[in-house]
Amino acid sequence: MTALQVIGGGRMGTALLGGLAGGWAPVGQLAVVEPDSSNRSALAAICPGVQIRTEPLEGVDAVIAVKPHLVAEVLGGLRGVDRVLSIAAGITTAAMEAACPSARVVRSMPNTPSLVGLGASAVAAGKSATDDDLEWATGILRAVGAVEVVTEAMLDAVTGLSGSGPAYVFLIAEAMIDGGVAAGLPRSVATTLAIQTVRGAGEMLTGASSPSELRAGVVTPAGTTAAGLSVLEQRAVRSAVIDAIAAARDRSIELGAD
Repeated sequence: MTALQVIGGGRMGTALLGGLAGGWAPVGQLAVVEPDSSNRSALAAICPGVQIRTEPLEGVDAVIAVKPHLVAEVLGGLRGVDRVLSIAAGITTAAMEAACPSARVVRSMPNTPSLVGLGASAVAAGKSATDDDLEWATGILRAVGAVEVVTEAMLDAVTGLSGSGPAYVFLIAEAMIDGGVAAGLPRSVATTLAIQTVRGAGEMLTGASSPSELRAGVVTPAGTTAAGLSVLEQRAVRSAVIDAIAAARDRSIELGAD
């Protein structure tokens, strides 16, 4: 018996399969639907034991992991499916319910650290989705990280924060590497130190202290860190990050309206 089908064998679909296999369900009870033959070959190597199909199964709960412009077409082709979890950006539950009226829909926004089991996701229930459906959806996404339940109106903000957020962190890491090189370090040394610094700081953030408390713990009055932070504040880095999240949120709203 198949417990779940993931429609779309791209990076996020593959990440979910990897997290779910053997824990959420036995690997043989998972299926992935992928029309591209070269992608199917890759999936067979990456996800041994998972059913690899070219067409959706009838009557099996589904995760929709395709590009947003394909969601309506995919949903319209489903038959006998009771519930659906979508990870496509910007597509509303109302639009999905219109494309597949028989299904109870949960919409989500995961992010790319799901690829390494450290994702940050949020889920929102459609009009007919039940508490059991939300628990089902959060259980799937917990296989690759942390999950928050929000209202659908909040998902565009989630997109701006955690959906796009990894790119902001990567940009900071790039700048740290370039700064290390400009200050006199070999690029290989700057790269190692910057990446480990970001990784370690991220791990510290999972503890009991708040970001502001952790920051204060690094700063000595009139010291080196204070000098660096002063430049970041003068250059309005904090405001730039806030504005970036708002811009990504606004773009998510535009995509949902298209």
